Amino acid sequence: MNISATIITLNEQASIARAIESLRCCDEVLVVDSGSSDRTMEIAAKLGARVVEAPWRGYAGQKNFAAGQASHDWILSMDADEALSEALEAEIWRIKKNGPRFDGYTMPRMARYLGRWIQHSGWYPDRKVRLYDRRKAQWIGEYVHESVRVDGTLGHLECNLLHYTYSSLSEQLRVIDRYTTLAAEELVARKHRVYWTDLVVDPFWTFTRTYFFQAGFLDGMEGLTIAFMAAFYTFLKYAKARNMS
Repeated sequence: MNISATIITLNEQASIARAIESLRCCDEVLVVDSGSSDRTMEIAAKLGARVVEAPWRGYAGQKNFAAGQASHDWILSMDADEALSEALEAEIWRIKKNGPRFDGYTMPRMARYLGRWIQHSGWYPDRKVRLYDRRKAQWIGEYVHESVRVDGTLGHLECNLLHYTYSSLSEQLRVIDRYTTLAAEELVARKHRVYWTDLVVDPFWTFTRTYFFQAGFLDGMEGLTIAFMAAFYTFLKYAKARNMS
């Protein structure tokens, strides 16, 4: 079982080294870059990754392109702001040693947000399919929240994929602005009509669910911030969709 790790990048010089250095269990690291103006490609190449430049195809399209360019059928798909924990790396080594029993594997993802590891707020375990046989799986999703669809059996790993999210609220707000635009475009494409309940009730419910029902209060001030930002995301998505249509 040989594994190709794939990472799509755009101006990720601050995090790409951490991601690549965690991938010792992989037989190849492939970085597909869509036009970085910083040192992302230089750093990746120096760390032994194979770097391919390609125009942006959307999140799912870019990740499927990366899988197609890989040397091996087994793909470990990573974002540049992620890294394998040592325990997860050991778990993948065991799969390589014994051979895969499934066509794809989910793994829990733990996020670091504003300097704190988040274990509630609906952010954990946040299971994602990231290790898969490209002959049996592909990325789907035209706008945001892309995911891997596996046409076969699915196994579940126990150790954490580490996700280094926002280090500041300014950074998060920039990302929210970009993602809510994509989410609004998806709503417009689906001809979703925006009602006042979408703008008022849905954000309130999002905050309530995140902070209370998903135990965001156990994540301290960061949990409160996550709940508020989730509500703001919901409001902005619908407000932009209404404006676009």
